[in-house]
Order: sequence, then C-alpha cells, then structure tokens
Amino acid sequence: MNIFKHLAPRKCGFRGVMKSCRDACNSFLHSSPTTSVEVHSQEQEVVIALGSNVGDRLHNFNEALQLMKKSGIHITRHGCLYETEPAYVTDQPLFLNSAVRGITKLGPQELLGVLKKIEKDLGRTDGIRYGPRPIDLDILFYGKFKINSETLTIPHERIWERVFVMAPLMDLLGSAIDSDTVASWHSLSVHSGGLFGSWEKLGGESLIGKDGLKRVLPVGNRLWDWSERTSVMGILNLTPDSFSDGGKFQSVEAAVSQVRLMVSEGADIIDLGAQSTRPMASRFSAEEELDRLIPVLEAVLKMPEVEGKLLSVDTFYSQVASEAVSKGAHLVNDVSGGQLDSNIFSVVAGLGVPYVAMHMRGDPSTMQNSENLQYDDVCKEVASELYLRVNDAELSGIPAWRIIIDPGIGFSKKTEHNLDILMGLPTIRTEIARKSLAVSHAPILIGPSRKRFLGEICDRPAAVERDPATVASVTAGVLGGANIVRVHNVRDNLDAVKLCDAMLKWRSYA
Repeated sequence: MNIFKHLAPRKCGFRGVMKSCRDACNSFLHSSPTTSVEVHSQEQEVVIALGSNVGDRLHNFNEALQLMKKSGIHITRHGCLYETEPAYVTDQPLFLNSAVRGITKLGPQELLGVLKKIEKDLGRTDGIRYGPRPIDLDILFYGKFKINSETLTIPHERIWERVFVMAPLMDLLGSAIDSDTVASWHSLSVHSGGLFGSWEKLGGESLIGKDGLKRVLPVGNRLWDWSERTSVMGILNLTPDSFSDGGKFQSVEAAVSQVRLMVSEGADIIDLGAQSTRPMASRFSAEEELDRLIPVLEAVLKMPEVEGKLLSVDTFYSQVASEAVSKGAHLVNDVSGGQLDSNIFSVVAGLGVPYVAMHMRGDPSTMQNSENLQYDDVCKEVASELYLRVNDAELSGIPAWRIIIDPGIGFSKKTEHNLDILMGLPTIRTEIARKSLAVSHAPILIGPSRKRFLGEICDRPAAVERDPATVASVTAGVLGGANIVRVHNVRDNLDAVKLCDAMLKWRSYA
C-alpha cells in the first residue's frame, strides 16, 4: 500500500501538508501493525547495521558498502569497527560489527529487498537464526517513520538489548543532535534519555574493551586495538632538506640501517617520507618523490626485521600513496588532510588502507604565514577544521574505522598553539564528538619530535639536541590521550610511552 507517491520536498513550501501526511501515516502505522509504507519521492535518512563472521569479514564489509552505493544508498557516515563475541548462538566465530548512516530514495520495502539481495550475493543462506553469516544487513532506522509489517519492523526491535548494535549506532551521532530526523531517533528509544540513555543503561563507553566488545582499526593483516598501549612511529626522512636529519638517509643502505636501528629499539611503525614538509620547503613532484621512496620501500620490505611491523608512507600525493601501497605500505600519512591533492581521498578509499588526516593550513611554504597563524581557540578550531577534512574523506568512501587524526603540531601553529594542543587533546576529542562520536574515537597521532617550538622553549637551536624536550612533550601527549607518537629517537621515547601507559593503566584500576 502506497501512502506517499510523489511527496513534495520541503523547499517547495508544503511543510504543513507534509506534516499532516506524516502524522496520518504514523497514526495509520501504529494502528495497523501489518501495514508497510513506501516512500518514492524525497530522500530519507537511514541507518543500516552490518555484521560478518564468515570468511574475510572485512572484505565482506567492503563489498557490501560498494553494493549499497551502487543500489542507490549514499553513505554519509560510518561507525567505528568492533570485533564482538557472538550473541544468542555462542558457538561460532567472532563477529565484526558496524553501522552506517546514509540517504536513499528507496522505499522501506525496496531497501529491504536491496539489502537481502546483497546478503545473498555475498553468500548468505537462510541457515540458523543468529548463526554464522558472511554478511548481515539490518535497517535500524528509516527517516522518522515507525514501521511494523509482516516483513519489516522499524526501529529494529532488538536495538536496545544489543551492545554490538548500540555501540556503532552511537558512533553515527554527535553529542549535539544534528537534524530533526536524528532527534526523532532519540525519541523512538524505549528508555528515557533517548539513544544516549539506552546506551548508558547498557553500560556505555565503559563496555569498550570488555565483555567481547573491542573497537578496532584494520591495518595490514590485523585488527588493531589501539587502546591496549601507545604505539611508536619511527621517522625515516629520505629527503636532502628535512629540518632534523635531511640528507642522512638518502642512500638505500643508510635508510635500511636506520630502519634496522629503529626496529631494534622497539618501533611499531616506520614512517617513510620522501618530501620535506618543514616550513618554507619547496615542493617536489610526485615523480621525484617516488624516485626517492620506492627503492627504499622495496629494500625495507625485504628485511626480516620488519616482519610484523607497519610501514607508513608520508605523502600528500595520491599517485605516491597508490604506488607505495601497491608495493606493500600499510597506511597513508597525509600532512595536508587532503588539501594538496584533490584525488587522494578517492584513491585511499580504493586502496582500503588507514588514512592519517593531519591539520594544516596552507602548505609547507605558506603554513607559517600570519594569516594561517590566527586562532581564537586553537583546540576548538583545529578540531572543527580537522573534522571537516575527515567528513570529506568519509563522503569519498574512507570509513571512520580507517581514520587516524593528527592535530598537526608545528604545522601552521605558533609555540603557544603547540603547547595548547599538547595540553588540550581531550578538548579536541570533545569538540569533534559534538559532530561525530565515531571520529572522536579515532586514534590520535602526535608528532612533536624535535620541532622548532621545543628549541625555542629550551634554547636548543640544533634539532638533534631536542630529544629530552621531545620526551617531555610525548609524555604530556600520551597522558592526554595520544595513541601514536611519531618520533626520531625511538629508544628514549618508547621508555616514556611505557611509563605513561603503566600510569594510565594503574589509574584505571584505582
């Protein structure tokens, strides 16, 4: 039964008519539990939950997302990725779970049909209820509608009891309700306080990392739980003009030797950069960057010592990112947050690797210009600008579960701004959470190592003399919530990280 056929969009001035129609529809649906509603006109915002525990779970997710897009579902937000213990039928493999928000012109029954077809195309059979499955796609919300038919119930009837559904659902929200539709989802909760109240009733954020619910980031061939300990990223500069060690590691032999040293000292990630991003640095072409990078990357990948380590490529060029990942790099670290190559978001989305989005205004040659150094509240403004870049990345197909954020210490920042950021990482998370809880949960990377502001404060003009100050800044950052530290001196900073992690763990037990 079609209640809406060609409903006029809001901008045409028929708000009163629309409201009356919707009220009538909702009243009709409440009184007729076997009736479905089809909406064939304006776009509706929907939430779809994803689960998989058979085969390559992440591949199943990626394929499902691509098929959804091709079927007329425009995905606008992604939740975090969770590895969860199975519910109801417990003798089966661990699940991956997440959820997405999107907009579609498909009616509810049409949408259900599309999702069922995707499940079938990806190998799902009827099987046992709540049993193993390559992909499970459930409609949690459809616009502002309540639907109760023989084939479809919206909101999904078991949202409120399933932690593995509620966690990614909450990720799709911001602490500030962002639309009338989202506000209506809160009102549909069976508990007081809306969705937030339902989530808190289950246990809320305290559940993450416990009771079979881990928030993870897929990288390489693993699912990384970054909450377990802070990771150390060792810097390998392959440029002649980097501010700290330019020219030292341009030969393949010297670069390999440095990687061997950093790995022996405990580095978790090696970040290879063949383009200097120091203030006033000249920009090299992607081709020249590749000429420096690829021979070293190929040599490093052959080293037995790097087995189990992650390799990152520090670049803002999509071409370099693509070539490096095709050779074996595991993640892309973009200091420009997508501002210096318009193709990098779509390219990284296709590569399927984690993406580090850093905050910077301008480019390395202009980032310290006066107009790029004006802030009223640096933490709030960095958070806002960084979120906009990440949102663009998401709309281009990079899920929130593959995003790492970097506030850009030293990039378009004065000394006092860098200090504010080191002390204000919780504020940055809180400000981002107002827009997207998923992005606010992303790992934070900081890179204060040997930066100029440390030399100014400590009167150390030579970059290599700034390691003690780097250790202090890393300590402040980790205690404030940083998950990855990018450093030149791995050994000393790893000691600082271990101590910070021990203190944080002890505090959580106290």
